[in-house]
Amino acid sequence: MKKADIRKCMQNRELSWLKFNERVLEEADFSANPPFERLKFIAIFNSNLDEFYMIRVGCLTDYLLYAPEYYDNKTGMSAGEQLEAIFRQTSSLYALKDRYFQAVTSDLERQGIYHLKMSDLDADEAKIVQKHFERNILPLLSPHVIDSRHPFPHMDNKHLYVAVTLQQKNKSVFGLIAVPQALDRIFCLEESRYLLLEDMIYHFADLAFDPYHVQEKTILAVTRNADIDTEEDSVMDDDIDYRQFMRKTVKKRKRMAPVRLELQYKVGGLFRDFLRSRLNLNENQIFLSSAPINLSYCYILEEKTGANKKNLVRPAHIPVNVYPLEKKGDLVKMAQRKDQLFSYPFESMSPFLEMLRQAADDPAVLSIKITLYRIDMQSKLADSLIRAAENGIEVIVLMELRARFDEENNIEWSQRLDEAGCQVIYGPPGYKVHSKICLITRRDFGKIYYITQIGTGNYNEKTVKLYTDLSIVTANQEIGRDAVQFFSKLLLGNLDGDYTHLWVAPQHFKERIIQGIEQEQRKAEKGETGRIIIKCNSLTDKEIMIKLMEASQSGVKISLIVRGISCLVPRVPGVTENITIISIVGRFLEHSRIFCFGVGDDKKLYIASADLMTRNTERRVEIACPVLDADLKQRIYDMLETMLMDNTKAWEQFADGRYVKRRPPSDLVINSQDMFSQQARAGAANPSVWTEAGAPEARWSEPFRYVKRLVNEMGMRLRRYFLQLRGKR
Repeated sequence: MKKADIRKCMQNRELSWLKFNERVLEEADFSANPPFERLKFIAIFNSNLDEFYMIRVGCLTDYLLYAPEYYDNKTGMSAGEQLEAIFRQTSSLYALKDRYFQAVTSDLERQGIYHLKMSDLDADEAKIVQKHFERNILPLLSPHVIDSRHPFPHMDNKHLYVAVTLQQKNKSVFGLIAVPQALDRIFCLEESRYLLLEDMIYHFADLAFDPYHVQEKTILAVTRNADIDTEEDSVMDDDIDYRQFMRKTVKKRKRMAPVRLELQYKVGGLFRDFLRSRLNLNENQIFLSSAPINLSYCYILEEKTGANKKNLVRPAHIPVNVYPLEKKGDLVKMAQRKDQLFSYPFESMSPFLEMLRQAADDPAVLSIKITLYRIDMQSKLADSLIRAAENGIEVIVLMELRARFDEENNIEWSQRLDEAGCQVIYGPPGYKVHSKICLITRRDFGKIYYITQIGTGNYNEKTVKLYTDLSIVTANQEIGRDAVQFFSKLLLGNLDGDYTHLWVAPQHFKERIIQGIEQEQRKAEKGETGRIIIKCNSLTDKEIMIKLMEASQSGVKISLIVRGISCLVPRVPGVTENITIISIVGRFLEHSRIFCFGVGDDKKLYIASADLMTRNTERRVEIACPVLDADLKQRIYDMLETMLMDNTKAWEQFADGRYVKRRPPSDLVINSQDMFSQQARAGAANPSVWTEAGAPEARWSEPFRYVKRLVNEMGMRLRRYFLQLRGKR
């Protein structure tokens, strides 16, 4: 392909990610979302942006200092050019966030929920708040004056501070107060009227700095580079404990260089210059946010205010246990008869957790082997592994200590598992183990056989209720033997392996993806139907993108469902005109990875732990598992079709890089996540579909027949509608 064609069909990954986070923020402007839910989307946007600055901006800042020759291999942008573009785009996102926060706050006020400032209080209320401040807050504050004898203190990453300029006689100094983390952020005057802790400290700063007079003041937070190097090759030897190395490495985050300063209130130029110089930041790294800088309080606000929740929140989502009560605990037996598929968060993780719990007490179980990347701090799964080890079962846990921002939790769990008798190992140097696989080895009547679980998401009992993921439990012995080899290789620190069914990165995963693309391309070149559907979280691997472009030019119809970063630009005439890209942003975080090549009975379908990013395809240990059961394959394919038809939560990307939210006609509303939730509930409410063979897939047949009927009846009108929409654009 010509370089010019490649360049015009690619975009920068950082700017693409900012577009994704803007799509998250736009959910706060979606009137169908209840007000508290809209507020949470702003909080999610805020948290996402924090992590982006800590990691991606931190990384680019390091490149600017230590690798000035670095250029983005897709757009040719230098690190400095990328940072300038990021800062410009960030400024517009702050303005949008403030506008949506004000709109949601106004909506909550109409429902009787008031976010107050001190100026909103009457005299009696002001006295109550001042009394509370003087008794319960002021004694815990540590006001810090900055002068020749009181140096500028270290400011913790993302910690809230109240910063002031002070005057006493002819002396002018700066002051700083750290907002105590031990105190509740929310103070309720009444159940539905509240103030934030930092706003009270901001208002009463004069009392904290007496006898100084406060001239200017603001609330602020510093974001620090958190892109720590967790590769141990050059800094440790075999005699150093790896857990201890990681503990020391994680501590480095607290003192790394600032990359952003957020202010909640405007201050004068001298004040800004003082902060900027002490933090070594440029002016374009300072952002003003009229909304609270830290929005984490949103997650407990509905509980604290005690408000009538009608019309303010969504009904609580409860994953359904698709197994009738009499079948509970029989997952192993059912997997021996037929592969089992679970779709989270619509279905519960309980059957898998119950399977592990029973395996821990089963004398027929010889070993349990599992890879752990992120787990809950209160993990039933880990408790079962500990119980199994205490019962004499061999338990091997590959614990990835380098899971970003979960390092400390993983370090603690690795120690607890180790002390309980589990054999804990770590990923090989230079490669994170991101695979999601569990292998149970059993022996009955002298015969050894395997039960294997492979999924797209983490073994985390908390996030499994929030992320969409797929999990397969199979008694296929060839897949089991592949799993045996996979763990054997990891125990030896050897990444080479020859697998019958599994695709394992970094050796074969990318190669198999490219082979699948080329296979469909050859079909199209022979006049046959070439079809590719891929669902992933991010698409940045340049080699794979070029292969997709070539397949598109050969006539292969390619549908990509990419939640976040997509460096590939679709619908460019002559190059990517046969590629469509949508992004679904809904109630649950889209997290499953699915790769489908071909049509009809010959199609190949895999679920995987890996995204199509170079870090996943070349620098991580990942697993893709084939879906061999025909019923399960059809069920997942039907799910893909439903997602591709989503016209409520889907954003479609166009050749100019813009994402446009699909707007449904009034009589054809398709929300894929809602549909999957309804299907799960319908299946759980109809246990009669279960058979002695233990095949739960029948519970999905009727809902999907309805979807197909809907497609057949409305498909042509839907296509005409989107064609008209694109014409108007």
